[in-house]
Amino acid sequence: MQFTSEQRLDDGVLEREFTLGEIPGILWTPASASAPAPLILVGHPGGLRRMYPRLVGRARQSAADGFAAATIELPGSGDRPRSAAAEQARADLRRALEAGEPVGEEIVDRLVLPLVEKAVPEWRAALDALLLLPEIGGPVGYSGGVISIGIRLAVVEPRISAAVLFAGSFVPRALFEEARQVTIPLHVLLQWDDEGNDRQSALDLFDAFGSKEKTLHANMGGHTGVPQFAGDAAARFFTRHLS
Repeated sequence: MQFTSEQRLDDGVLEREFTLGEIPGILWTPASASAPAPLILVGHPGGLRRMYPRLVGRARQSAADGFAAATIELPGSGDRPRSAAAEQARADLRRALEAGEPVGEEIVDRLVLPLVEKAVPEWRAALDALLLLPEIGGPVGYSGGVISIGIRLAVVEPRISAAVLFAGSFVPRALFEEARQVTIPLHVLLQWDDEGNDRQSALDLFDAFGSKEKTLHANMGGHTGVPQFAGDAAARFFTRHLS
């Protein structure tokens, strides 16, 4: 991991950009901490620059609660090389949605499964590097982003103790089976009128999770309309499980 820039935000949070090989990322740490801070991995759908305003808002909230937060760019997003197969799958998805047609499992598999296969090892490598920093300690949480990535991470990464997942993206059928292996505490957010997500599929996925402690917070509104109180509830979830 190589830090490439740093700045102190107006609330004292230290923001440092880094690279991990070809992968760009950002780390935020609280203004002051007497001990290594627990870490929240901040997921997103891709495009660090585009998503930055939302990411930094979530990170600053985490820092106010005493957590460090970090994110990395997804494969095929931002300035990272594009995949022709992924671009075609994305175009096929858009075409189906614009035509009002059902999105077939084959499209979802082509779009999501390769992303999960590439992104999850990168998140784990980033976690390896982050936990070597003296200011970062455990436990670790995962928050938001592509829910399929969160599912796979929750299954294969024992250092993640709790996760907040956003049921706002298509999930391949194979990941439903992996969801049954998830055992960590979960806090799942669902926008009831999400224009890009099948509600029943999201409810079926929540039912499939194997965690004994899992909570579903469903709110009225579209994909980007998550109310502030829902975010506050997610923050309290991490305070309970990571502090």
